[in-house]
Amino acid sequence: MAGHNKWSKIKRQKGVLDAKRGAIFTKLVKNITAAAKQGGGEIDLNPSLRVAIAQAKEASMPHANIQKAIDKALGNIAGVVYQDITYEGYGPNGVAVLIEAMSDNKNRTVANIRLAFNKAGGSLGENGCVGWMFEKKGILVVGRDGREEELMELALENNASDINEYEEVMVIECEPSEHSALVGAIDAQKFDIMESKIELIAENELDVDEETAMKIQELVERLEEDEDVQNVYTNVK
Repeated sequence: MAGHNKWSKIKRQKGVLDAKRGAIFTKLVKNITAAAKQGGGEIDLNPSLRVAIAQAKEASMPHANIQKAIDKALGNIAGVVYQDITYEGYGPNGVAVLIEAMSDNKNRTVANIRLAFNKAGGSLGENGCVGWMFEKKGILVVGRDGREEELMELALENNASDINEYEEVMVIECEPSEHSALVGAIDAQKFDIMESKIELIAENELDVDEETAMKIQELVERLEEDEDVQNVYTNVK
């Protein structure tokens, strides 16, 4: 029995590691897809894609997965047509939730998203019900390496609109039209770009209690597990 118990423990540990690896791959694939969709599939002409692919390779993602993500974004998968779809709804306590999806089967996608809302005690709404609460921004998350002043100066020279400092990273915002040039300038100076994307930011954030925050986090995680879902945004502070 001792051997059996040991093997069972090993299998459980492997299952946990595989699940974590799968979650990381899912996020990386979505980053590649978004970057290729926004700036095209040429690495030399798309700094955001170059960063996303470098992160995927660092996580040992197979080349086939990377190429599939690019092909999906560019519509190069034979016999499959992907559509961009935006879903809007309300989470617990009326929290606004906006979802960007890319799907080859709208019926499947909306059913999965509606189920996620229902399980969380929320509801899927009509288009436009919460979209007006968000604005589009370019976002870069850059690791701190002692060159913060140089980074801030470089960012401002390349039309960054806001810079926020945290313990381990700098978060830089810009207008979507300036995003590619800003990423290229920062990447050229060998800064550690940890994340590069264009996302929606809530114009007015909502304070919620701890219980609601946990429920919203669970809803977001459940939605992000769906392979059709690209991004999930809320107005929680």
